[in-house]
Amino acid sequence: MTSSALQEIIALLGCPAAGNPAQYLFERAIEAAELDWRFVTCDVAEADVAEAIAGVRVLGLRGCLLSGRLRSAAMPHVSITSPSAAFAGAISLIERRPDGLAGHMTDGRGIVEAVRAHGDPTGKAAFVIGADACGRAAALELALAGAAAIVVADPHAAAAASLVEALTAVHGTQASTLDWAGQLAVPDHVGIVVLCPIATTRVSPESLRPDLLVADATLAGQLSAAAALAADRGCCVVDGIEIHAAQTAIEFHALTGVEPDAEMLREALEEFLS
Repeated sequence: MTSSALQEIIALLGCPAAGNPAQYLFERAIEAAELDWRFVTCDVAEADVAEAIAGVRVLGLRGCLLSGRLRSAAMPHVSITSPSAAFAGAISLIERRPDGLAGHMTDGRGIVEAVRAHGDPTGKAAFVIGADACGRAAALELALAGAAAIVVADPHAAAAASLVEALTAVHGTQASTLDWAGQLAVPDHVGIVVLCPIATTRVSPESLRPDLLVADATLAGQLSAAAALAADRGCCVVDGIEIHAAQTAIEFHALTGVEPDAEMLREALEEFLS
């Protein structure tokens, strides 16, 4: 139990907030940890993000989660930006600290932690499909986890090239792009594939080998089309539910200092999506 006479409050600022499972998951974890905390969900227009984040500070909230377009819009409005948020160009979590509000990006860590439950990324080459904030966060965390090389594909060649350039500055990570023309063939040296929502069904079925570990970053009640194809081809598929549960565990620990049960979070998320 907390010792404060006032309840700590965590918020979700969403654009839109409807359909987001954050409150459902956090309330389960708060109850399990026996914390006298509260979670609130707020729908915030992108144009109002500065005022909303100022409200987090003024009202003394413990922190907040961000979704949708607010993630990139929030960047100028925090006092501290973590390396992961700066690299991704987006913020998924704001934490109140004595020296101000700190913005973090947890998507990549959630993907890597979920992947680690099935195989060590150290020394493996990874193929990241999507150079958006999710793809950038995943690529950074894979590089920090010791991936031997990272291949990036995105419909916007400039975005893919920008990510590769940034990756080469991280411990000299070997990185390259793959042309977004026709179906995307997973390179032979790759052991891990990260499917951002942009991946859809563009992956060549013939290149999906049974030895591949495929992480599906799309949160839904079923696998994305590309991930379902990978499962049919015998790949080890880490679904979006497992990834999101791992990410939520990271966020809950960051804001409360309590390590939640990731399996409990996964079960709660499955209930929510059903």
